[in-house]
Amino acid sequence: MSRIELAPELADDFERILDHLAQHAVEDVPSRIREIIEAVDVLEHNPLIGRPVEADKRELIIGRRSRGYAALYRYVPEIDTVFVLAIRSQREAGYKGL
Repeated sequence: MSRIELAPELADDFERILDHLAQHAVEDVPSRIREIIEAVDVLEHNPLIGRPVEADKRELIIGRRSRGYAALYRYVPEIDTVFVLAIRSQREAGYKGL
């Protein structure tokens, strides 16, 4: 089972997501956040499940449409660790600075 490490910047990502959900009066915000966390937890057993993107990083697609997010991560097999670098809405453009 792989270890999962979350980058400190994920706190900002979750704040932005929560602000967006509050701004649009989305119901059941806790279940939305839980869906993201449960999807990231899948990486413990399947660290290569995400599609490859640039510079040895991978992207895990979470949900779809208005509930769609993407987690950018890097898996380092030598230490069997997944480093989650960013989480964005699928409608956001790119991962700034990563």
